Amino acid sequence: MRRPFHALTRNPRRTAVGASLLFLLTLVAFAAFSVARAAGDEEPERTAAGTLMLAPRGGGAPLPAVRLGTHYEVHVSGRIARTRVVQAFRNTSSQWVAATYLYPLPDDAAVDSLKMVVGQRVIVGEIRRRAEAAALYERARAQGQKAALVEEQRPNTFVNRIANIGPGETVLIEIEYQAPLAVRGGDYSLRLPLVVGPRYVPPHTLTSPAAEADARSVLAPIVDPRSGPPLNPVSIEVHLQPGFPIANLESPYHRIREERDAAGGRIVRLANGDVPADRDFVLRWRSAAADASLGLFRERLGDKDYLMAMLTPPVEDRRRAASPRELIFVIDNSGSMAGASMEQAKTSLLHALLTLTPADRFNIIRFDDTMTQLFDAPVAASADQVALAQRFTNALDAAGGTEMLPALRAALVDPTPADARVRQLIFMTDGEVSNENEMLDAIGRSRGRSRVFMIGIGSAPNDHLMGRMAEVGRGSYTHIGDSGEVNARMAELLDRLTRPVVTDLEVRIAGSNAELTPQLLPDLYAGEPLVVLARGDAPTGTLEVSGRIGGRPWRQSVPLVQAVQGPGVAKMWARRRIAEVELAATLHALGEAEAADAIARLGLQFSLVSRETSLIAVDRTPSRPPSARLTEEELPLNLPAGWDFDHLFGGNATSGDAGARPSDQAEPIDLPQGGTDAAMLMRGGTLLLLLALCGLAALRRRNLACA
Repeated sequence: MRRPFHALTRNPRRTAVGASLLFLLTLVAFAAFSVARAAGDEEPERTAAGTLMLAPRGGGAPLPAVRLGTHYEVHVSGRIARTRVVQAFRNTSSQWVAATYLYPLPDDAAVDSLKMVVGQRVIVGEIRRRAEAAALYERARAQGQKAALVEEQRPNTFVNRIANIGPGETVLIEIEYQAPLAVRGGDYSLRLPLVVGPRYVPPHTLTSPAAEADARSVLAPIVDPRSGPPLNPVSIEVHLQPGFPIANLESPYHRIREERDAAGGRIVRLANGDVPADRDFVLRWRSAAADASLGLFRERLGDKDYLMAMLTPPVEDRRRAASPRELIFVIDNSGSMAGASMEQAKTSLLHALLTLTPADRFNIIRFDDTMTQLFDAPVAASADQVALAQRFTNALDAAGGTEMLPALRAALVDPTPADARVRQLIFMTDGEVSNENEMLDAIGRSRGRSRVFMIGIGSAPNDHLMGRMAEVGRGSYTHIGDSGEVNARMAELLDRLTRPVVTDLEVRIAGSNAELTPQLLPDLYAGEPLVVLARGDAPTGTLEVSGRIGGRPWRQSVPLVQAVQGPGVAKMWARRRIAEVELAATLHALGEAEAADAIARLGLQFSLVSRETSLIAVDRTPSRPPSARLTEEELPLNLPAGWDFDHLFGGNATSGDAGARPSDQAEPIDLPQGGTDAAMLMRGGTLLLLLALCGLAALRRRNLACA
C-alpha cells in the first residue's frame, strides 16, 4: 500500500527512540524533501512562520506552555452575522512566552477589530499595511512590550501572534468580524469554522523562499488524539434576530440548547458547555413565514451609499424532463480522507451513480498522489458500466498525498466540446491543500462548457477553496459533514442539477454609475440567491436583474426605496471587492502589483484585515525584563474530528509511557461567557484565567528560547 504523506514531505521517516516514535509534523528543510529530524534533543529550525516542532515520544505535538480557550459570541440581524471572538492565552510556565496560533474564519468574513486585554488595560488595535504591522510587532517583541498581531494567511485562515506573556499571566485577544449568512432554498445557515485541517503541500510548488514561506503559513503542529483529551476548548453563544419567525432551528454537528430573549428572538448555546475545537459549528433555521424572494439593505458611510441585494429568482415547481448529461465524478482518496470522510465520499458517489439514466454519460477519476480514470473517456451509463463503477467505488481506500491539480485538469478535458449534453463535474474532497491558486487558474483557463460542483467532505473542509472553485466553475458548493446527512444533501444537490438554471445574468442600477460586485455573475441553480453589493452616490431608481431561465428571458426590477437599514453593508461590499480583486489576479486579469495596491487601499479605508493589511496592538509599557529570555511557541491544533492520525503521519504510533501523571493533567478552563464587553473583561479578569487543559501522556515540554 502506498504510504501517505501530508504536510511538506512525501515520505516522513520514522525513527524509534527507546520504545516510542517521533513524528515529524512539518518539514525541517523545504529544499530537501527527504530530510527529516529523528533525534529528540536536536534543536529545531526557526523560520519566519514560527518554530518548527518535533513530536514527543508517543507521537503528536508537545503540550504547550501556553493554553488557549476561545469564546464566540454571534449576533444575527437580518442576513448579516456580527461575531466577537475572545481568545484567552494563559502562560502556565515560569518562562516569558511568545505564542502563535493558526485558526480559521469564514472566507467572506470582514475582520475589522482587535483588542488586547492585559489585566485592567485594554489596548485597541490599528490597521496597518502588512509589512509595517509585522515590523511594529517584532520591535515590541524585542523590547519586551506586549503585542498582538492578526494576519491573514488565506481568506479563511488567520494567525494571531502574541508577544511577551509573563509567567502565570493571561492575555485576552478579542477580534470582531461580520459575514453574510448562507441562504439556499429558504434555509438560512451560520457556520463557525473552529479548526484548520492539516494541508498537503505539493512539492512542485516549493520553487522559491517566498513559496516555502507561503506554504509554512498554513501549517501548524497537530496533537496526537490518542495521547489525551483534545486541546483548545470553545464556548459559543448565538443571538438570533433574523427579522422573521424562526422554524426548524438545528445544529447538525453539536448539541445545543435554546431560549427566547426579551425581543422575541432566540439565544443558542452549546448544550454541554465547552467543546474541543475539532469540527465546524453549523446552525440552520427556516422562516416560519412565507419566504421572501428579496432582501434589500442600505448603509450610508461617509459620502457614499452601500447596497446589498439578495434576490432569489423564481424556479419552476415541476421538474423538466432532464436533458442528457455528461457527469465527471472526481473523488479524493488521499490520506486526509481516511476514516469517516472516505466513507462519506464513497456513499455520496454511490448515491449519485444511482441517479444516472441510460441517456447520460459518465466517468470517475480518483486521486491521491496518483490518479486513475475508470474509463479512457466518458461512457454511456448502462447497467453494466454503472455496476462496474460501483465496484470501483467500493474498493477505494484512503492513502497518499492530496495531489488535486492533475485530477482537476483531467476532469476539465472535454473530448466533445460541441456535444449538446450538459457537462457537470462533481468533485468530492476535503480540499486540504495549500496551492489554491493553481486550482482556480486551471478552472479559469479550461472550464469551457463544464460546470464545477464541489462537495466538501468531513468535519472541517477548506470552504474557501471549494467555494471559489465552484464560483469560477459556475457551479455550487455543498458541504457534507456527517454520514447521517449524505443521502439528504446529495439528493438536494442532484435535484438542483436537473432544474432550469438562470444563465446570462446581468445587474444594473438604472440611472446610476454605482460600483457593483461581483462583476462576473454566476449561473444560479434552484433556491440559490443572487447576492449583489453596490457603492454609489446616493443611488436612486431601480435595481434591474435579468437573465434566462430554461432558455426564456427573465427580468425583475426592484425600487431602491424598499431598502432597509443594514449596518455592516459597507464593509461587506469592501470584503467582497477584495475577494474579486484577488480572483482577478489569480486568473491573470489583473497584475499582482496592481492587485496588491488595490487590496491595501480597501483594507486601510475600511479597516479590514486582508493579505495586504493587518491589525496590530502594542502595549507601550515594557513588561518583560531585559534579562529575561523569550520562549517561542507555536500552539498545536486538534486533528479534525473523523480524521485518521496514522494515515496522515505514518501509522504505528505507540503511546509510549501512557497514563498521565496527576501533574500532567489539565484543570478545567473557565471560558468567557455571554455578552461581555472590554470593560467587563477587565473587571472579570480572574474569572477568565485560562488554566491547564488536557492530559497528554508523559509528553515532554519543549521550550525553545530565543533572544
